[in-house]
Amino acid sequence: MKDFYQILGVSKDASNEEIKKAYRKLAHQYHPDKGGDESKFKEINEAYQTLSNNEKKSQYDQFGKTFDNNAGFNNDWAWGGSGNNFDSDNLEDLFENFFGFGKSSAKNDLKKGKDIEIEMELSLESILNNQTKEFSLSKQIECSRCQGIGAEPGTKTKECFTCRGKGQVQKIIRTPLGSFTTKSVCPECGGEGFRPEKVCNVCKGTGRIKGQENIKISIPFGVDTNQIIKIVGKGEAGRKKGEAGDLYIRIIIKKHPLFKREGDDLYLIKDISFSQAALGDEIEIPTLENKNILLKIPCGVESGKVFRISGKGIPHFSGYGKGNFYVKVDIKTPKKLSKKQKELFEQLKKEEL
Repeated sequence: MKDFYQILGVSKDASNEEIKKAYRKLAHQYHPDKGGDESKFKEINEAYQTLSNNEKKSQYDQFGKTFDNNAGFNNDWAWGGSGNNFDSDNLEDLFENFFGFGKSSAKNDLKKGKDIEIEMELSLESILNNQTKEFSLSKQIECSRCQGIGAEPGTKTKECFTCRGKGQVQKIIRTPLGSFTTKSVCPECGGEGFRPEKVCNVCKGTGRIKGQENIKISIPFGVDTNQIIKIVGKGEAGRKKGEAGDLYIRIIIKKHPLFKREGDDLYLIKDISFSQAALGDEIEIPTLENKNILLKIPCGVESGKVFRISGKGIPHFSGYGKGNFYVKVDIKTPKKLSKKQKELFEQLKKEEL
């Protein structure tokens, strides 16, 4: 005779919870759909069906090896059998993992509004400071007539005919292990257990309608492309006073005609003449703040030389300090020369310059 306690790996004084825990662990391990041993899986189920039932367990403990597993109850549990009835409370978690069903969904999940994601373009100059943006968003909003309830004002409610006020409906799931009953949120009333005598004429009972909402958001300085700002509760309105979704704003920084951004650093290419490169000069450099600054060019500078101006880049998103500003000088070769310019270059050529 098989030792059911040994099969499940529990002691004879194990609690129902310990037996259930041991069974679930072994069932996951040996389930045929997971590549396990079918005969071992049957053995585990047989042991569990006996030890999880107080009456059967008592009979098994009393008669020991002479115990007949068919005595007093139906042993029609075998893999592939028919007419099986399992306790849904015991197998609910197991079937949820194996077959994707089991526990009933919370009604709030069905009523919750969808999240929304939008893109917002910002200029490179604008992110130097904190800013506030206002815009109108088209989405599902709460119905103003019924205040999101879904019923005509002054309408009484009545018990849902489908679930009889329970908010849940039962269904029978048939599997290779047999049939068991599970519960799910009532699709008719959304888990509320009641329905209004007359649904709202505007929203048709959903508690929400298509509309516009004005949104105001604060954007911190230093944001970059693909950073996301989350606004809780500003997504789609939920059904019948359900929780609203969230709004996600993806930031897109537009390209600038002069400046290039890399992280929090700024880069600029500045053309200079042959004479400025040879003799040196002090030139004006544009900045994002729309204020020019002076940059001293030393004599004999070569094309491609990069000058660093500390603390003149983009403010760090963390709020501490700024990036740097890098200016690359490019010696501009003139394509057209006047007669006088040609004469001067001829003289420089004779001087081997």
